[in-house]
Amino acid sequence: MTARALRVDALRVGDGPTVRHAVHQLLADLGMTTIFGNPGSTELPMFRDLPPELSYVLALQESVAVGMADGFAQATGRAALVNLHSSAGVGHAMGNIYTAFRNQTPLVVTAGQQARSILPYEPFLYAERSTEFPRPFVKWAIEPARAQDVPLAIARAHHIAMQAPCGPVFVSIPIDDWEQPCPPITPARVSRSVDVDPALLAEAAGLLHAARRPVVVAGAGVARDGAREALVHLAEQHGTPVWAAPMAARNVFPEDHPLFAGFLAASREAIVDALDGHDLVLVLGAPVFTFHVEGFGPFVPEGADLVQIVDDPAMAARTPLGLAITGDVTRAIAHLAQVVPERPRALPRARIVPAAPDDSRLTDSLLMSRLEALRPKGIAVVEEAPSTRGPLHDYFRVRADEEFHTCASGGLGHGLPAALGVAMGRPDRPVLCLLGDGSAMYAIQGLWTAARHGLDVRFLIVNNGGYVALEHFAGLFGMEAVGSRLPGLDFCALAQGQGVAAARVSDPAALDAAIQDLFQGVGPRLLEVVITGD
Repeated sequence: MTARALRVDALRVGDGPTVRHAVHQLLADLGMTTIFGNPGSTELPMFRDLPPELSYVLALQESVAVGMADGFAQATGRAALVNLHSSAGVGHAMGNIYTAFRNQTPLVVTAGQQARSILPYEPFLYAERSTEFPRPFVKWAIEPARAQDVPLAIARAHHIAMQAPCGPVFVSIPIDDWEQPCPPITPARVSRSVDVDPALLAEAAGLLHAARRPVVVAGAGVARDGAREALVHLAEQHGTPVWAAPMAARNVFPEDHPLFAGFLAASREAIVDALDGHDLVLVLGAPVFTFHVEGFGPFVPEGADLVQIVDDPAMAARTPLGLAITGDVTRAIAHLAQVVPERPRALPRARIVPAAPDDSRLTDSLLMSRLEALRPKGIAVVEEAPSTRGPLHDYFRVRADEEFHTCASGGLGHGLPAALGVAMGRPDRPVLCLLGDGSAMYAIQGLWTAARHGLDVRFLIVNNGGYVALEHFAGLFGMEAVGSRLPGLDFCALAQGQGVAAARVSDPAALDAAIQDLFQGVGPRLLEVVITGD
């Protein structure tokens, strides 16, 4: 046997426990038993003799794999594993890695790398500066110095992904590492949260007790920390209205509750106007604040104190005024509810409910109104329909027993695959995936995965013929948007070609029946709704 043949044989067959064996066992121990990915040549040895307790979910593009893993991690509350190809695959996935970073979703992203022995020659399909490429949108990145360091690197990556603030991490693994000898490891048990400073929390409690008209601004951190029930209790104790923070990517408070005030706009002046008259602004699980347009003037109403409680020290550090406290949001809310005496206050004015929309035309407003009336209760909703978000907020109420997910980054291509991940993570309830026509086309191949796995996702495509949100924004600049029209898309054909049953409706008189049909049975279905402008 030649030396070359010996090397190939050594790559294929190990004489004892290998890096691959150690990693497979580690993944099982950590509970990362579902692997999302789109395989390439440099990743194949990772999956040799994959044990039955590990399952592989195939996406037809790397960004779809990351979006699925993001939804799965959010639905389960556990770090998800996604495997990508070297530079090209990581490049495809970067948009949704960025979204996972903004969503604060715990992901362990592994990627292939060429064999160590040929890296000096810049081989085909290798990753130059592999750990720099996904930065700054991963919390930590490593290409282990030795093959035997791979299991420990993945264990550390899992711990970092799950530590507050959660987020994606990245491990680059050379192809020839997998068959190297390596004993199994037992992962350490690592704390995931940091307690708040008791002195600062006592100061916040004093401000809440003294406030005549406090108001809460709640962000996605309330949902991530499982603090919604605690927040309802605190708000009811003090008659405190609760606003959803600008661009909140999760549901933060029951939207049918009399204390729910609505959704703050991502504008400094609009926020100050909405909070006017309150003497304490208590920001929970959100930045102060997320802006989408330039603004000027104060950040909160004149004379109001501001207290922020978040799990992200970097988010707290950029807070422009007031008292910023870092730590576990749930524990902090529960502590405030316990130590601050109940102080009855006059209930805020009821949220204004828009008039019933005109039913002679099929508009966004009519669609959201009828969807609110006809959709099953207790569902999970994943949304990526930017131009429909206003009518969604006006007419659709996400309740206490329901989940809502959207994209915190403002990028497109997250919603469709995230809905698949949510369905895998919560198989006991149907998922409504609400998409704009432009958004859907960023990840339309995810329908194939939905059909292949029989996922109970109901896709509703709002077809308004283009990037209408962009056209609205262009109006702020006194100009017309370029490249915003999308004529000729047939979402029924696209769905049926990938194995998903589909229907289209454009007549307002047929809308109710179409929505009812969408939620019949079990498994993926798609409804394309052709709308006219409001």
